[in-house]
Amino acid sequence: MNDERYPIGKFTPVSALSTAERVATIEQIAAAPENFRRAVAGLDDAQLDTPYRTGGWTVRQVAHHLPDSHMNAYMRFKWGLTEHNPAIKTYEEKDWAKTPEMRAPIAMSLDLLTALHRRWVTLLRELSPADFARTIQHPEWGTPSLETMLALYAWHGRHHTAHVSSLRQRMGWGD
Repeated sequence: MNDERYPIGKFTPVSALSTAERVATIEQIAAAPENFRRAVAGLDDAQLDTPYRTGGWTVRQVAHHLPDSHMNAYMRFKWGLTEHNPAIKTYEEKDWAKTPEMRAPIAMSLDLLTALHRRWVTLLRELSPADFARTIQHPEWGTPSLETMLALYAWHGRHHTAHVSSLRQRMGWGD
């Protein structure tokens, strides 16, 4: 059975990536905005306002959530690189998904995601293995390394793209 909530499976934390795996994971982050943009291409307002699963967010909310989440991720990387094991703040993503701009056209969030990822990937490509070994303190996740966070957010982009792609397939909305 296809899992509508986790179409690519749940995130599995990594303890260490090889250099090749790290490069490939950074490339997944680099590709995420375009992959998501392709997943939502051609959807009309009614389709954008369709939940990807019963009880789930609409495609529009997912499109606005991705840059919200990845802006937080970018800041977590910056804190992790510039402070010693900083305690980071979480945010109420379910409440963020209800703020007024979440009803806006998705183009601005797609553009924001693209610009954010360009800057983030520029940073990621310059980091050393020692940089990726740095940690943050997360109130729910413990003390993940930046390498674990890299893998998490690469998964996160694929996860939400798969939400839209699998909805399109189930609804017969084409590719």
